[in-house]
Amino acid sequence: MMKHWIVESDVDINKSYPQIVDSSFFLQQNEVVAFPTETVYGLGANASSDEAVEKIFKAKGRPSDNPLIVHIAKREQLIELVEEIPKNAELLMEAYWPGPLTIIFKRKKGVLSEKVTAGLETVAVRMPDHPVALAIISAAGLPIAAPSANRSGKPSPTTAQHVIDDLEGRIAGVVDGGETGVGVESTVVDCSGETPVILRPGGVTKEQLEEVVGDVKVDAALQTGEGAPKSPGMKYTHYAPNAPVYLVEGTPHDIQKLIDEKKREGLKVGVLTTAEGKELYDAALVLACGERKNLSSVAHMLYDTLRAFNSSDVDIILSEMFPLEGVGLAIMNRLQKAAGHRVINVENK
Repeated sequence: MMKHWIVESDVDINKSYPQIVDSSFFLQQNEVVAFPTETVYGLGANASSDEAVEKIFKAKGRPSDNPLIVHIAKREQLIELVEEIPKNAELLMEAYWPGPLTIIFKRKKGVLSEKVTAGLETVAVRMPDHPVALAIISAAGLPIAAPSANRSGKPSPTTAQHVIDDLEGRIAGVVDGGETGVGVESTVVDCSGETPVILRPGGVTKEQLEEVVGDVKVDAALQTGEGAPKSPGMKYTHYAPNAPVYLVEGTPHDIQKLIDEKKREGLKVGVLTTAEGKELYDAALVLACGERKNLSSVAHMLYDTLRAFNSSDVDIILSEMFPLEGVGLAIMNRLQKAAGHRVINVENK
């Protein structure tokens, strides 16, 4: 039976808690345990064990060529995992660790399971900014591989109940630390070359990275999803609810015309909008995902909103689009993955 440990989200990582000790013991025994981070719930396992890492892939139904992020609780752990720490990485760690930033390093061989890195010469590492996550990782005394704690392809979990809905009976347990904060996964930036490259946009924006290290590039594969993944979230359809999602380019008036067209085809239409657009659409289900004037609120609510469509019987979901600046880049990346890059330009129809 799946264990369900409940802890306060503001635990003191220097104190001992029965739930933390118990869950970390499961990790030491190469079991898989879900726990909260500041971004989404992670599905943790011993990153040094093939046996443990295989359980992550099995629980999620995740393709084995998709690398995993290794989570650490202390900077000293990083030295054991990587060949070197480039200057840009050092600057970014000083600015954003702990936090929603994953950095790609050249890995040391023979330390981590090859299944973590999917055969790559690099490894993705981050230090989460969540007391519960840090306490569990520290108590386990291990580097912890932890992708999002959902079935592969589905919206990432921002509550323990989301984890239970997806993975009950498939993992050893979940540590319930309440709702997560950022709502989208960490930014992944490759610092193994001369110029940092964003492989996955997330909780730390391109603009924030450039304030620290200057020029930062965005990997072209983010748009195409082609080639072998160099980072989690670069390939395959992710974050998708049950009904197909389409991104719609156009004004609210244009979008309503598309809704009416789909209704005439006999389809029940769902619409993903924001608080500003909630009253603008006549459809079977209209869900507001945060406020357009506050894109951080959209990021925070995105996965919960996508999952909410699963409680309805809509046949199709039409989503508004968002600007590609700031956290909007991460929002659109997740929506593009949820939609399988399907975009309808209503103005050109």
